[in-house]
Amino acid sequence: MTDKTEATARTMTAWRQTEYGGPEVVRAEQMPVPSPGRGEVLVGIGATVLNAADVRLLRGDPLLLRLAFGIRRPKQPGRGTDAAGTVHAVGEDVSGLAVGDEVVGELPGGALAEYAVSPAARLVRRPAGLAPATAAALPMAAGTAWQALERAGVTADSVGLRVLVIGASGGVGTFTVQLAAMRSAEVWALCGEGNRSLVERLGAARTFDHRSTAVEELPEASFDAIIDIAGTAPLRALRRLLVTGGTLVMVAGLGGRVLGPIPRILQAVLLSVGAKRRLRPLVAVPKPEVLAELVALAAEGRITPVIERTWPLTEAREALTHVDAGHTVGKVIVVPGH
Repeated sequence: MTDKTEATARTMTAWRQTEYGGPEVVRAEQMPVPSPGRGEVLVGIGATVLNAADVRLLRGDPLLLRLAFGIRRPKQPGRGTDAAGTVHAVGEDVSGLAVGDEVVGELPGGALAEYAVSPAARLVRRPAGLAPATAAALPMAAGTAWQALERAGVTADSVGLRVLVIGASGGVGTFTVQLAAMRSAEVWALCGEGNRSLVERLGAARTFDHRSTAVEELPEASFDAIIDIAGTAPLRALRRLLVTGGTLVMVAGLGGRVLGPIPRILQAVLLSVGAKRRLRPLVAVPKPEVLAELVALAAEGRITPVIERTWPLTEAREALTHVDAGHTVGKVIVVPGH
């Protein structure tokens, strides 16, 4: 087998930003290939998937986000988190991974490049039969869908449960529909008219055009769980749709310019006090143990990412612009050397 360490280039292309703003602020830079530190590995990127979160970090929006990621400029200038690739070098105190291993994970940033450093603990192995682009679509989007369904009580055997997914044609939504249907729930979904047939093929029993069907028009007290990814429907209206003991899970979205989803989360807390219907916010976090299960499901063909388009790394700004427009169906892939 070729020695991957010797094959690693000394310089690489990486897309970085030194200020907050739209896609126009990212620049392709030539820079030295980084070296992994203690507990880290160097990954040669095979595919990077862009998420809505990448655009939020790009813009520093909402402003509250900047308290953690940098007040005036991003602390981590490299964009891109979800990636699949090959381990090219291993730092000290790393066990379980070796040079040449194929991996996938949610990196702390910098995956929109030819190489990136990641904590080894964030990565899981990628089976040989699972394409890098397919694997890279899983960490954040499918991981969020998994965590949302678990929080809503839609677990392994959910026969008889009815689940409403709002925002069903995006990255998180398409996985939520598949996972809920796989768990035997009856899935209803709100999405764009043009995406209804796609969402039905993914497992939704009934779909509705979100532009022509308001949530107030859906039957009251009909859903055991609601997964709200869009974050625009009135919470009181969503609560009325739940059966007694039902749960609404709010996947944290943009919200307002300053506080983001915080006001909506606080309203949900107040509406849940003493109520028999639960309104629960979700801020998904990387969970490698969940990712390992998702990778196994994808390798078996039981879940499949919806990939809208693949871009070469040289056109990463155009890919970010597409995601920034807010109408992505499924996932957008960026591939070095494509």
